[in-house]
Amino acid sequence: MSGRTIALGRVAPRSRGAVRSVSRARSRATTQSANYWLLIGIVAVLNVIGLVMVLSASSVVALTSTGSAWYFFQRQLLWALLAVVAFVVVAHTAEETWRRLARPLLVGSTALLVVVLVPGIGIYVSGSRRWLGIDAWRFQPSELAKLALLLFAADLITRREHELGDWRRVLRPITCVLAAVAGLVYLEPDLDSTLLLAVIVGAVLVVGGIRLRHLMVIASVGCAFASALVVAAPYRRARLLTFLHPEADVSNTGYQIGGWTGSGLGAGRAKWHFLPNAHTDFIFSVIGEELGLFGSLLVLSLFVAFAVIGIRIALRASTRFGSILAAGVTVWIVVQAAINICGTIGLLPVSGIPLPFVSFGGSSLVFTMIGAGMLASVARNTR
Repeated sequence: MSGRTIALGRVAPRSRGAVRSVSRARSRATTQSANYWLLIGIVAVLNVIGLVMVLSASSVVALTSTGSAWYFFQRQLLWALLAVVAFVVVAHTAEETWRRLARPLLVGSTALLVVVLVPGIGIYVSGSRRWLGIDAWRFQPSELAKLALLLFAADLITRREHELGDWRRVLRPITCVLAAVAGLVYLEPDLDSTLLLAVIVGAVLVVGGIRLRHLMVIASVGCAFASALVVAAPYRRARLLTFLHPEADVSNTGYQIGGWTGSGLGAGRAKWHFLPNAHTDFIFSVIGEELGLFGSLLVLSLFVAFAVIGIRIALRASTRFGSILAAGVTVWIVVQAAINICGTIGLLPVSGIPLPFVSFGGSSLVFTMIGAGMLASVARNTR
């Protein structure tokens, strides 16, 4: 009996360690399961808000240009259905599949960025050649480029994890690819998406563990280059000067026009040709006017919640690639939302970047949902 007692005493600490390990794994999986369902809920609510506000914000311009107030809403609804399918498929796709697709997607998106610049092929709208497609059904290659560049950088850092100190093996290929892709996007021209690409890659480099001094050099060069691009074009200089010296509203009649609860859904006045691109770039303005402070805070809260859930998923990911990917997607969507909202309320110069999940636009919605699906995939694959 004493021999058995001694033997059991020796085994017990190991057993307790194994139990604790299993308990931690179960706890992490349970947390990721909660993150998964919270993510789905947040994305679903944002999409519903987006559809409702697209209908409201676009009804006037749709009626005057096509004769049907439902025109843009119907198109957005079709894109939303496609985006939901894409989300489900991506959420159930293994991380290794995305790693294998990283380079083919990068090559394909780069080729499309070249094609869109060809006169007669790329669709020219409002001074930019950014779209491919037929008639009203258009595809924006720069949206695919965001995703492809993110996957490429995350995969390369993961594969060369033990060579992060050698800038030639990691930083040089990533920055060269970024320069090529961002340069093509800039030529459309689309400076806003160009800068967003740089922010996405920068986030991947930070999360990937690149040395601080290397990051500082890249950030300094990038800021100097971005400043030069801003002042190089007269319309960008004018936009910046308008931001720095806004016209005074002497009557103060526009101050907090939406109030606490707004003018009511569909009852806003800004969309009656007073606000350009009300259903795309400035849809948050329509939300503020029609849904008031409460509606605006709801949208802001949803994006804050999205950021928190994305960070939690990244921190609890079971693989390094999954962690980098989740962090990159979170930064992409949250920073894009911040740029749009801050431009709308006057904290940043106005940009042409849509509000994720909410603004009208098929390419943006589909690829944003694919990004959210990747977050869901990382959460599901935690063991």
